[in-house]
Amino acid sequence: MKRQYDLDWIRVLATLAVFIYHCFMFFNPWAWHVKNNETDPTYITAISLFMSSWLMPVFFAVSGINTYYALQKRSGKQYIKERLARLGVPLLFGVMILTPPQIYMERVSHGQFSGSFFSWFPKYFDGVYLDIGGSGNFAFVGLHLWYLLVLLVFSFITLPVFLRKKPSVTKEIKPFHLIVLTLPLMIVSVLVDVVNLGGWDISFYLVIFLYGFYFFTQASFKSMAKRILPMTMTIAIFTTILFVYGFMTGMPASGKGISILLAAVKALNCWSWLVVIFTLADKKLSFSNKWLKYGNQASMPFYVLHQPVIVTLGFMIADVASSIQVKLVFLLTLAFVIIMTIYHFLISRISFIRILFGMKGKREGRSIEPITSIDLK
Repeated sequence: MKRQYDLDWIRVLATLAVFIYHCFMFFNPWAWHVKNNETDPTYITAISLFMSSWLMPVFFAVSGINTYYALQKRSGKQYIKERLARLGVPLLFGVMILTPPQIYMERVSHGQFSGSFFSWFPKYFDGVYLDIGGSGNFAFVGLHLWYLLVLLVFSFITLPVFLRKKPSVTKEIKPFHLIVLTLPLMIVSVLVDVVNLGGWDISFYLVIFLYGFYFFTQASFKSMAKRILPMTMTIAIFTTILFVYGFMTGMPASGKGISILLAAVKALNCWSWLVVIFTLADKKLSFSNKWLKYGNQASMPFYVLHQPVIVTLGFMIADVASSIQVKLVFLLTLAFVIIMTIYHFLISRISFIRILFGMKGKREGRSIEPITSIDLK
């Protein structure tokens, strides 16, 4: 099978987007682990809203696509074994090593604890962490690593279905199918409330994961999406304006009907941007270079490591007397440099640490290209 470099580009760029989004979380008015002494309710909040609509769904769509390719040359047993290694190991490492310092800093910044980290650490196993500012401390999902846990669960529950029912390669996808595919997303967005993570209920992510497997992998879907790209992009931009304006002006609080309408608009916005992103990537990013090869290696460790670094730096500068703009540039720059330095000089060079961060180890001095959570081709 020819490698689809556009999916690699999407993965690398989406990982950078998550990094930027979490830097913005330090400055927008929403609840987070640590917050700046001043927040911005304008442009940072608007950008955060825009990104929250499609960012994590992109990861699940790519995961669904790569699951399809993985099962073309792996048995179900091999697939599950690989998932446990590439998802379970970094998740466990994150829960036990990377998460406790973040919970400690959250407790201190929220006035829930005073004292050293080592005096607090025994409390890490007191109760289950369910929400920011809550009483439980044990974050079994690893905070930002919830994606790894959810994807691992999806991998188990969907495997029997994927093995029995493959995508129909002969079925022609027509423009009205895009509308039909939007309806389940709207229904789930409006009616289902199981667990909300990253701006969406996990049932929404499951639908996107299934769409990645059954639709984004099909040539007829790609061909149709290219033909109607101008219309899809128009819908994406228009719905972005509607839902960002609606949420920033507090419209959901004005009535149940408005809240349902905005939830449906957000679902349509997400689906439109997904189609636009994958179509543009297929047209413009079907190539490789040294930056993609390096980024492909680094993306999983970068994802695992980025939030602990951002939270730590944010904790240190929260009360510094400086403008939001200066702090934002400082946080973006220094956090990126620290993460990449740790990856380049430590993670990528030591086999045991590579495994902890979801990469393959080294063999005979040569690094093996990682097969990460969203790269199982």
